[in-house]
Amino acid sequence: MDILPIVERIGEAPSNALFGLMTGIVFGVAAQKARFCLRAATVEFARRMLDSSVAVWLLCFSTALVWVQGATLLGLMRPEDARMMAVTGSWSGAIIGGLIFGVGMVLARGCSGRLLVLAATGNLRSVVSGMIFAVVAQMSLHGWLNPVRDWLARLWMTDGGTNVNLLTALRLPDWFGLALGATCAVLALLIARKAGLGAKRLIFGSGVGFAVALGWVLTYNLSQVAFDPVTVTSATFTGPSANTLMFFLIPDPVLEFDVGLVPGVVIGAFAASYFSGEFKWQGFEGEAMMRRSMTGAVLMGFGGMLAGGCAIGAGVTGGSIFVATAWVALLAMWVGAMVTDVLVDQRGGQAATV
Repeated sequence: MDILPIVERIGEAPSNALFGLMTGIVFGVAAQKARFCLRAATVEFARRMLDSSVAVWLLCFSTALVWVQGATLLGLMRPEDARMMAVTGSWSGAIIGGLIFGVGMVLARGCSGRLLVLAATGNLRSVVSGMIFAVVAQMSLHGWLNPVRDWLARLWMTDGGTNVNLLTALRLPDWFGLALGATCAVLALLIARKAGLGAKRLIFGSGVGFAVALGWVLTYNLSQVAFDPVTVTSATFTGPSANTLMFFLIPDPVLEFDVGLVPGVVIGAFAASYFSGEFKWQGFEGEAMMRRSMTGAVLMGFGGMLAGGCAIGAGVTGGSIFVATAWVALLAMWVGAMVTDVLVDQRGGQAATV
């Protein structure tokens, strides 16, 4: 993949931001049209339903596995170069942060990625929740909540100064990830058929997974030609939301992948909703829902930063390269969300809408 002409023409930092923008636009369009959301999938699962949201989430996850593992086999991507694989992981952070994030996304009625997409379609509840999420994420990364996050993360760390690659740790062959992705895709299609899901939504659902692979491949190839170090990363919304917020608040901002990613999602989701006639201004449904959404956003901001990623960052992006703590965080998010739905929504008679 020859990206050198682009880098030579506009520079390394602008290229990085451009690749983030491209990834974000693809993600925003696909996520909006597919109505992709981990919260909705966990709610369906908690209510013993295997319906459209589960099918879309599983298709996204499987597509990301197929594309990323395929790119790895072709030499277009090296998981060991990814930042989340190259740094020390936190088992305690993945467990505690994942549980907190799962609770938060049910209370906020959407995971962080879904809130960003909804905000671009005119949902003012998501705008407010998304801003709170970004502020709390920044506080957890560099502010008042950082000591608490750091203490919880250090309770149980991975050994050796790096994270754990599940494929390597379990001594699985290189092709296993691709095979697992294909198997999950078949399962997703079977669930989708039972749910009566149309081909259009399935295509866009797979597009979310493709966006994750696109980010990995673009940043990896940029790291191979750039003079300055480049973080190999892809779609995630905890750190990038905080970084994008600070980009507009500090006097000397730096262009990077994150700064392009978040605006890209907004542009893509807005365009997809506007040109299909789905853009609609919406507000809070009352004081109680506002308190609930704001509380959920706070929990997601702290939990996502502690877990090392949000529902997309850990659940799909990290999972696609078999980062062990990402898989643990994803499992914890499912558990936290399901328990919260049972205790709060099912017993309280709340609807499972997004």
